[in-house]
Amino acid sequence: MPGTRRVLMAAGGTGGHIFPALAVADELRARWTHDDASRHSGETRSRIEFIGTGRPLEQRLIPAAGYRLRNVAAAGLVGIGWWKKLQNLLVLPQSFIEAARVLTEFQPDVVVGVGGYGAGPVMLEAALRDIPTLLIEPNAVPGFTNRMLAPVARLAAVGFEEAAPFYGTKAVVTGHAIRKAFGQVPTKDHLPPFTVLILGGSQGAKVINDCVVKALSQCGSRAASLRWIHQTGEREYSRVCEAYLGQEGLMLEVIPFIDDVPAVLARADLVVSRSGALSVAELAAAGKASIFIPFAAAAEHHQSANARVAERAGAARVIEQAELTPERLLGEIWRSLDDLQRLRQMEQRARLWARPGAAERIADMVEDLAGGEGVASQV
Repeated sequence: MPGTRRVLMAAGGTGGHIFPALAVADELRARWTHDDASRHSGETRSRIEFIGTGRPLEQRLIPAAGYRLRNVAAAGLVGIGWWKKLQNLLVLPQSFIEAARVLTEFQPDVVVGVGGYGAGPVMLEAALRDIPTLLIEPNAVPGFTNRMLAPVARLAAVGFEEAAPFYGTKAVVTGHAIRKAFGQVPTKDHLPPFTVLILGGSQGAKVINDCVVKALSQCGSRAASLRWIHQTGEREYSRVCEAYLGQEGLMLEVIPFIDDVPAVLARADLVVSRSGALSVAELAAAGKASIFIPFAAAAEHHQSANARVAERAGAARVIEQAELTPERLLGEIWRSLDDLQRLRQMEQRARLWARPGAAERIADMVEDLAGGEGVASQV
């Protein structure tokens, strides 16, 4: 492909938006770096930049990965009261002005959006300028922003087959773009004491933390058969540690945030987790049997939809947050660990259900759009 290739990733907000975009960006950068080296040109022909909303996670992860991050004003419109919604609507004109400025300065060949309110103005402004756009849809039920952008996007890379009908002929079922390390987690021999890993998301989850603390106090004589690794989230760490004081006989590791999740997954026999699309995909790729507790307040109940897809595939069990009690959680844990044949079957189904290589497939789509083809010839 002659000339410099420019891709703008609109992926600000949560880890569920940032990590898939980084996986695709890394794949493109690796390809283009190889192309430049093979030509002995000594000139970097690729430029990949990110546009975000200034959140701390973006500021930490994106520059650390070696990409420039441009910030624009943005505010959400879903799941908030009418007064806050009115205030956020007043931010939209500034969002469009700043998005237009970035597009004019950077002049991307393709704009890739991964959902979230920060992506909306950028993707719409790009479509109005006839710049090719690609939506990455990680959830089984698309969120508000991606539903609104569906008519103007050129293509949509969907993680779950269940999301494809929302985008019609534009949809390509690619799977989820995740780090390759998750697919390299070895199969674990299940021997007591069994290790249960608790993941409440990168920010933790108070509801899950409180339930787990109470559940561990009820393990009784079976406490010696389990090890626990509990990721609490930074804000919850001190409080959860205090709650565990006085609970003796537990083999317990409390961690505020896990940097190397694949390494910890290799130690786990069973995982209890929220069901953001990225978490579901990572656990499937790692071949882990899971108990999902969907976040009840997630927009459009997308976490519940994600979890139910995994459950239908035989890779997980689901406890809705409204039904979560210490007794119910312990019951599901014992049920999973008392039947190792069933546990192994869940692991096998998780790996079979996973779609490795999604970052490569999405990168193919980006390159096709940048070349003006409009279709993903290698997907």
